[in-house]
Amino acid sequence: MEFIETTLKGAYIIKPKVFQDDRGFFLESYSEKVFTEKGIDAKFVQDNHSLSAKKGVLRGFHFQLPPHDQAKLVRVTRGKVYDVIIDLRKNSETFGKWEGFELSGENFQMLFIPRGFAHAYCTLEDNTEFIYKVDNFYAPVADSGIIWNDPDLNISWPIENPILSEKDAKLQKFKDFNSPF
Repeated sequence: MEFIETTLKGAYIIKPKVFQDDRGFFLESYSEKVFTEKGIDAKFVQDNHSLSAKKGVLRGFHFQLPPHDQAKLVRVTRGKVYDVIIDLRKNSETFGKWEGFELSGENFQMLFIPRGFAHAYCTLEDNTEFIYKVDNFYAPVADSGIIWNDPDLNISWPIENPILSEKDAKLQKFKDFNSPF
């Protein structure tokens, strides 16, 4: 696996070794040993799987507040997304900065997102499947988020009118968020 540090400290694009032939492919998507050697000691406790039936579905920005905050390892197994993370760690030199990545079933790339980040993605194809590991269990009382089109963050989404859940359409603005990270 190749670990490429993003502009946001602690977040990595991960390129697995993919072995392909006329039968298909094989890849190792996670190895505790390899991650630990790279300085990532997240102990994943839950896997989640999401299907977005339509192109233009936007999910997020989501995160959980401490002590229920989560690190995530995300990947797309079918389709394609534009995946965006925001650094919410108030003492970080990149606090309030964001970075976006294209993840797809074709490029096999994964994204490791440390605790203290908000996360969202927008589907770029119909029937996109998104799988992710988390290192802490979901706690409804700690559920929080930032609105996808926050004017201060000025994120360059590849879509103007995404398909949103009612919950995601009502998330708070970044300037109203008081970071506990």
